[in-house]
Amino acid sequence: MTKDKKIRITVTLECNSCIQKNIIKKGVSRYITKKNQHRAPQRLEFRKFCPYCHKHTIHGEIKK
Repeated sequence: MTKDKKIRITVTLECNSCIQKNIIKKGVSRYITKKNQHRAPQRLEFRKFCPYCHKHTIHGEIKK
């Protein structure tokens, strides 16, 4: 009998530079990924491609 623990959770990564700019754009780049709660308790940050900025930017984890 094993306990069913939710170790992996789904998180959303959002472009930080799209949020900081006050320019009217079509939208904000978002990616969905999974992370291990025990190995990475802090917020994730990855460099991903943003189609609205047309370059690689830092995407950070957001609250749901």
